[in-house]
Amino acid sequence: MANKPVTNISVTYNVALVTVDNLPNDMKLVSDIFNAIAAQNINIDMISQAPPYKGTINLSFSMPAGDLVKAISALNTFKKKIPKLLVEVDADNTKISVYGEEMKNLPGVAARLFTVLAENGVEVKLVTTSEVDISYLVYTKDEGKAIEAIKNEYNLE
Repeated sequence: MANKPVTNISVTYNVALVTVDNLPNDMKLVSDIFNAIAAQNINIDMISQAPPYKGTINLSFSMPAGDLVKAISALNTFKKKIPKLLVEVDADNTKISVYGEEMKNLPGVAARLFTVLAENGVEVKLVTTSEVDISYLVYTKDEGKAIEAIKNEYNLE
């Protein structure tokens, strides 16, 4: 039998998704934003940046839902400098991470996982990857069926 592409699944509950829109494409500004959040002792997890479009980017990241008020407060300080800055928050999420050393050698693992989630009606809000893991942010209401579907697909306990 070939090595399994997915050998472990982990779940993080009570995760908030924060999206910052209309952010000028300026790395100093991005670093200032993450430093302001870090100064509030908030641990950021998944980070996704869209490619620049007409000089602006949008940034999405996940964090513990319990720290949302502190994060919004830190982000709102940037609205004076950037009047068009939009901050969207969504507190009702779960992060599901799948891990497997063999992922780096096997094409199609992400495709298979997206298919499994789609077939089970699970909407994915944010995805981050490395060579050996893929993390999905899903609605809390979908966490049970998502976890069950992934465990069934890869024969995980």
